[in-house]
Amino acid sequence: MDKINIRTNSRSEMIDFTRQLSNLIPKSFKSGVCHVFCRHTTAGLTINENADPAVRHDLLAAAEQFVPWNNPVFRHLEGNSAAHLKASLMGFSQTIPVEAGRLCLGTWQGIYFCEFDGPRNREVLVQFIGDYHA
Repeated sequence: MDKINIRTNSRSEMIDFTRQLSNLIPKSFKSGVCHVFCRHTTAGLTINENADPAVRHDLLAAAEQFVPWNNPVFRHLEGNSAAHLKASLMGFSQTIPVEAGRLCLGTWQGIYFCEFDGPRNREVLVQFIGDYHA
């Protein structure tokens, strides 16, 4: 199992870590899946467009409208209930097919770490499951 360390710089942001993930594919890995898992309750993972940075902005803006930070119904004592909700809605893992040593992503797809309670030092676990060359 591998780890990717991610440093976030603001309360909410989406960091494209597709290249870091691709660089971890073992040379002997033939085909299978790459499973990534976020070990944090106030951050998540998603796959979305990586060509236009406005998409990241739009997703974060919509998440803030859907789950505003200062909702008076929240009771969590740490005051970051919105971050927990956004992370749960985003999800904590992604599974990406791998073939011939490459992630099988669509033309415009990237893999994002979604921070909702930063800035922080974060960690994503990575595991490749499948067939290896002999």
